[in-house]
Amino acid sequence: MFQKQPMMRKVLYALAPIAAFSVYQYGPRVLAVLAVSLGAGFLTEYLFEKKKGGKVSEAVFVTASLFALSMPPAVPLWIVAVGIIFAVFMAKEVYGGFGRNVFNPAIAGRLFVYISFAGVLGGSFYESGSFGAAAGSLFGRPDALSAVTPLAQLGAGKGVNIINLLLGFRSGSIGEASIVLIALAAIYLIATKTAQWRLILSTLLGGLIMAGGLLLAGVQKALPLEALLAGSFLFVAVFMSTDPVSGPKKKGAQWAYGLLIGGVIVIIRTFSLFPEGTSFALLIGNTFASLFDKIVTDAAKRKQLAARPAAASSAGNGKEASK
Repeated sequence: MFQKQPMMRKVLYALAPIAAFSVYQYGPRVLAVLAVSLGAGFLTEYLFEKKKGGKVSEAVFVTASLFALSMPPAVPLWIVAVGIIFAVFMAKEVYGGFGRNVFNPAIAGRLFVYISFAGVLGGSFYESGSFGAAAGSLFGRPDALSAVTPLAQLGAGKGVNIINLLLGFRSGSIGEASIVLIALAAIYLIATKTAQWRLILSTLLGGLIMAGGLLLAGVQKALPLEALLAGSFLFVAVFMSTDPVSGPKKKGAQWAYGLLIGGVIVIIRTFSLFPEGTSFALLIGNTFASLFDKIVTDAAKRKQLAARPAAASSAGNGKEASK
């Protein structure tokens, strides 16, 4: 029934501590969001693959987990189902299944529901801590008033507590909080050769360079350190920009890809009405991934062609000298 994909299993291992910490933050409701996302995602892919005689990829559980962890904690469960079905159907199966999708399915699903149900999702954040008790209910409140997230504070020109950002004691999407756990996951994924370090590093550099440049230009909202630690920046850099299918394959292309994503995140956060920007930035990166690969490949071919006449001329001169 399943395609065996050890690499995808390692991503799930890396996500497990983050999901566990999210349960501590927001309570059992996190488990409900994960269950709906995993179940609906699996069922969608199973129905499509069964019809064409294929197998369900273990990657669908990664997509479903990433999608669930990118949602606000009080997200209505029917929106979770709609989003993950769209992600698997429109961003994966329509292109032919695993390995053929152009866009990251989890990000495509997230963008779809955030654009379609912006008002509902914007009011689905609540205070984190003590298994959801900080919000007044162990199961969260479906009618929760929107808690103030670090990105909202930064957008209003207010400061944020760096220590709280590092440890994850702040409101936000389910899986974006603990920078320490995400950093440890990055180390594990790089050490096991599951994630490409160039993609992570270049994404972070893109954000730092853009935020630093804007700050020097007098844009006070562009704070380099806070830009990386607030919101889902690091989560996206580690788990989504490293997607081996929708990202570029060539080394030079990977640097350009990450720099583009990181820079666009900061631009959207600073100048648009959207407080986050990671999803749009990653979608733009996905669009250019194959082009970046082609540019690097073509440049390598031109270099090889240019080297051939020089090598032939050198060999000819050597023969003449020997005479």
